[in-house]
Amino acid sequence: MPVRTDQTLAGIVKSGLCSGCGACVPAVGPSVVAMRLNAKGFLRPHAERDLTDAEQARVRAVCPGLGLSHPVRFEEGTRYEPAWGPVRRVSAGHAVDPDVRHRGSSGGVLSALLIHLLASRQVDFVLHVQVAPGEPLRNEAMISRTRSEVLDGAGSRYSPASPVAALPVALALPGRFAFVGKPCDVAAVRKIISQEPSLAERIPILLSFMCAGTPSQHGTSAILKQMQLVSEDVVHFRYRGDGWPGLTQARTAAGRTEAMDYNTAWGNILNRHLQTRCKLCADGTGEFADVVCADAWYGRDGYPDFTERDGRSLVVARTVVGERLVAEAQRASVHLEPFDPGDLRAIQPYQHRRKSVLLARMLALRLLGGAVPSYQGLQLGQLAVRTSPVGLAKEFLGAARRFLGNRF
Repeated sequence: MPVRTDQTLAGIVKSGLCSGCGACVPAVGPSVVAMRLNAKGFLRPHAERDLTDAEQARVRAVCPGLGLSHPVRFEEGTRYEPAWGPVRRVSAGHAVDPDVRHRGSSGGVLSALLIHLLASRQVDFVLHVQVAPGEPLRNEAMISRTRSEVLDGAGSRYSPASPVAALPVALALPGRFAFVGKPCDVAAVRKIISQEPSLAERIPILLSFMCAGTPSQHGTSAILKQMQLVSEDVVHFRYRGDGWPGLTQARTAAGRTEAMDYNTAWGNILNRHLQTRCKLCADGTGEFADVVCADAWYGRDGYPDFTERDGRSLVVARTVVGERLVAEAQRASVHLEPFDPGDLRAIQPYQHRRKSVLLARMLALRLLGGAVPSYQGLQLGQLAVRTSPVGLAKEFLGAARRFLGNRF
C-alpha cells in the first residue's frame, strides 16, 4: 500500500504538522537532511535528494509532529493527570544560588538541575539551546560542560530551534549527556531512544519546560520594529531572564538599549506568530520528559500576575529518574516546597485550556480535509467531556474559520 503523501517528510512540512524539532536529521543523516529557516521564519527540514522508502519510514517513526503516544502502563507510583501528564512529584521553588535564580527565566531550577548533573558527574555534558555565537537573534544547539556555559544558555528563547538535529554531533562525542528541549523536542528524543534503546545509556535524562508554542523569527523582528531598532544593529538580545518574568531587552553596537515587558512581548506580539503545529499540540507541558519546569506564577484575579519579583519555578518530576534527580538537587542546590497539582490550572491556564479544547480544533480541521496529529494515551476525551459544550463549539467554529481563511 502506498504511503500517504502527508506521511512523507515533504508532506509533513506541507501539511503544517512539522514542529521544526529536527528529529528527521538523525533519522536519515545530516548529509541528507538539514534544518533551514524558511520564508515564514520557521526552521524546516531540507532534503538534498529524494528519500528512500526506508528513510521515509525512519522519519515517520521519530516525528513528534505526526503524533504522540504514551505507554499503556507507567512506572509504579506514577499517576496520569489528564491535563498535566504523568506525575510523581510536583513542587515549586527556586535555585539556592541567587545568580542562578536571577539569570533563569523562572527561578533557575532547570539551570540548577543541569549544574548539579555536571557537578555530580552523572553526565559529561549538556545538549541545549543558546543564542547563536555572533547572531544575537538566532538560536543554536550547544554543548555545555561547565556551570558558566550552562548559565550562558539560561533564559527562554522564543524563536525557532532544532536541538534534536544536533544529536549526531553530541553522540559523536564520548560520554553521557542530558538533553534539554521543548516538549516536542523531548518527545522526539524519546521516540529515537525507543527505536534504538542503547541510546538510553548515552542520554540518561531528558529535561523540558512548559511551552506555549514556537514563534516565527518574524515575531522577533516585530519586537524590534516596535522598539524602532534595525536587526543588523543589534548585538545583544534577550527574551527573558535577569529577573522574573524579566524584560525583553535589545542593545545595539552604538550602545542604545531598549526594553519591553513580558506581557507585551509575548502577549501582544510573539504569540501572534506561532506555527500551525503548536495550535494542535497536546503536549505543551513536557509529558515525555523526566523533569519539566515552568513558571510558578502567583495569581491575581484568577489569572497569573506578571509583576516583577524573585523567580519561582514549577517543577514536575514525571519518572523515577526525574524524581531522584529533583530529590538530589533539593539537598544540594534548590529550595523546593510541595505544590498542590489542583492549583496548576490557576498558574498555567493556557496549557489547561489548549489541551481541553484540542479535540474540537482537530475535529474541525479533519472535517475540512486538514491534517491533524494522532494522539494515544493523552486522555483528550476526558478533558473534553469536562469542558463547556459552548466553549468547545466556539473553538470548533473558530478553528474552522481560521483554516478556511488560511490563518490556522
